[in-house]
Formats: sequence, structure tokens, C-alpha cells
Amino acid sequence: MKHLTPQQAWAWLQAEREQRAARGEEPPLFVDVRMEIESLYVGRPPGVENIPWYEYPDLTPDPVRFAQAVEREAGQKSRPVLLICRSGKRTQDAGKALEAAGFTNVAHVLHGFEGELNEDFKRSSLNGWRFDGLPWEQM
Repeated sequence: MKHLTPQQAWAWLQAEREQRAARGEEPPLFVDVRMEIESLYVGRPPGVENIPWYEYPDLTPDPVRFAQAVEREAGQKSRPVLLICRSGKRTQDAGKALEAAGFTNVAHVLHGFEGELNEDFKRSSLNGWRFDGLPWEQM
């Protein structure tokens, strides 16, 4: 699994989209593994697909279910997949599950969408997608 900073992930995503479009291939699948409510209300990168690593009410990951859902969306396991979550922790487990299921090109966003907590227990102040000023939207 590739570990990309938010800036690297955005540059990689753009370059892959262009290269794959030129070859007539599907663009990378950009997956937000946070719960749907997090993605909608906290914000998310544009064009991201929400496939939760876990969801209410059980909050328990199901790696097989997750990999199957990503495969349905991706269409094939060779399609590049970029994962993002809140802080970059869930994506590591989700990425390992995808690789165990046979996905061959998986990357995740270090520090995630909101980044690590600062000394005042606040996010988006040290690192992360939003901190780096990358495009995002909110419901």
C-alpha cells in the first residue's frame, strides 16, 4: 500500500485520472471509508465514493464485506484505489483488507481528511486534507 500525504494524493489522483483517460481506462476509485454521516456533515473531497469501513449501530469492521463493496464499485481489483478517512488510521486497516482480497494498487491519505489532534484536541490544525487547502465540499 502506498502512503501518500494529502498533497501527494491529490497530485497522484490528478495524474492518474489524466493518464487513464488517455488510455480509455476508468479513473482511480477514490473511497471515503468514514461513516456516511461523517462524510456528509464534516466534509469530503469532491468525487469521493463513500464506502464505510464500519457503520452504525455496531461500529465493527467487516473486512470481507468492505472488500466486496469496493470491488463492486471498482469493477476490477486492478483498478487503483485511493482511501481517505478522518485521520489516516482506518484507511490502513481498510487498505490491508483490500490487499488481502487481491487488490493490487491501493494507496491511502496520511493524516486523512481532518488530520491529527493538536494539544487542544482539535483537528484540521496540524495536517490533513482540509488543513492543506485541498478541494472539499460539505452538505
